[in-house]
Amino acid sequence: QVQLVESGGGLVQPGGSLQLSCAASGSVFSGNTMGWYRQASGKEREFVAHVTNNGRTTYGDSVRGRFTISRDYVKNTVTLQMNSAKVEDTAVYYCNYRRNKNYWGQGTQVTVSS
Repeated sequence: QVQLVESGGGLVQPGGSLQLSCAASGSVFSGNTMGWYRQASGKEREFVAHVTNNGRTTYGDSVRGRFTISRDYVKNTVTLQMNSAKVEDTAVYYCNYRRNKNYWGQGTQVTVSS
């Protein structure tokens, strides 16, 4: 089993920045991918970004160029730096760990509002 604990959500103004972090513990092995998804109220869960075990990053179209994902392979953490926040970024953000199966964090609320 893998446990994921997210932190860093909150309220940010449009155009502002926010950083989310996720720490993985338990049966964490190499060859995994870690990333973020989000789900806005009344909508389906949406892919945000992920980073593979060898450092390759992929971003969703709606966040590319504004968000940056990074990993600390020693600490088993993944960080999402959110810049130029938009109202439409408002959602619950979920950390994801994938290796043979998916594991999810409990989610952290991000609200972009003035």
